[in-house]
Amino acid sequence: MSEALVIIGNGMAAARLVDELGKRALGRYAIAVIGDEPRLAYNRVLLSSVLAGEATSQDIELKSGAWWRDHGVTVRYGCAATAVDTVAREVTLADGKRVGYSRLVFATGSNALRLNIPGAELPGVHTFRDSHDVDQLIELANSRKRVAVIGGGLLGLEAAYGIAKAGATVTLIHLMDRLMERQLDAPAAALLKQLVERKGVRVELNASTARIFGDDRVEGIELADGRVLQADAVVFAAGIRPNAALAKDAGIPVNRGIVVDDRLETQFPNIYALGECAEHRGSCYGLVEPAYEQAAILAEHLAGRTAGYGGSVVATNLKVSGVGVFSAGDFLATNDSEVVVLNDPRRGVYRKLVLADGALTGAVLVGDTREALWYLELIRNRTPVATMRGDLMFGRSMAEMKAA
Repeated sequence: MSEALVIIGNGMAAARLVDELGKRALGRYAIAVIGDEPRLAYNRVLLSSVLAGEATSQDIELKSGAWWRDHGVTVRYGCAATAVDTVAREVTLADGKRVGYSRLVFATGSNALRLNIPGAELPGVHTFRDSHDVDQLIELANSRKRVAVIGGGLLGLEAAYGIAKAGATVTLIHLMDRLMERQLDAPAAALLKQLVERKGVRVELNASTARIFGDDRVEGIELADGRVLQADAVVFAAGIRPNAALAKDAGIPVNRGIVVDDRLETQFPNIYALGECAEHRGSCYGLVEPAYEQAAILAEHLAGRTAGYGGSVVATNLKVSGVGVFSAGDFLATNDSEVVVLNDPRRGVYRKLVLADGALTGAVLVGDTREALWYLELIRNRTPVATMRGDLMFGRSMAEMKAA
């Protein structure tokens, strides 16, 4: 008889885990996927494309209903899990029903942060995290509203680009001195700012939001330096927090995220976590690729094989506000490293390679990211690059041809 495996969360991590289990342990588990969003799993990375009118909501769906049925999965979406009983081994749903499990996986993702500032609860304040948020933001853009986006990281840039492309007047407000400071160095961030502003988004750096003001709804933002920006709506896109409340309420250890070991298992046997809600060796990864790596490892373990997760090389490889951006490894060159840079602002291209001990240890690309996956492979494998050192900047074909 198949074991009952319940996955709480119907996002990208859950979909990948089911896919990986289908390759390794098809038929071993009777899988139930439970999620509060009223739709099948979709590619959250492409929400900005939907917002910008470059894709439809259906286009970003990861798997069809038929795919889930063919994999023998019961999907309960639009019905949140409200409690977990680790003794009775049951999950309680919002409709009062209970689902029993033999093994349980938390894939609950993250929640959008809302800044604790005056006016944050006014009508007209939004977040940018799920498809419901996108529907609301499309309405704003169609009304040609003035929108202030708070947050100059990946989420903020994607929200600003999508809203601007959909027709709104957008100002991006960021606390730090450069965009995407966790993924880019100063020259790369400066080029990204230039390219984003060419697309019609006004960018305000070193800008701390003091309050959102308005009588019955949002009318504008006041910055800490006294400047006032008029706005009809505000979008919080200043970060995410692991969605670990359900696990914490069940008595499962939680720090920033749900604490897991190298098997992605919590301190409770047969209860696991992966993706943005999980904390492994003190790290919470807010990116898709680590979640997919974790899904493969957890599927191996659930299939009865020996497998361990040692952490991920953090890499960003995305279209940010319509601009290709990639960073990976020690891109800030924190150790005694050699740095090679190509910077061509007129063409909108920036490349930075960091080398140490004969290997590529970090890279940043803005504009042209065609070689990103090759650079990432070199970094992850610590491939010796001495023979191609002189041509490494110019991509795989030239570097490997010269090294041959």
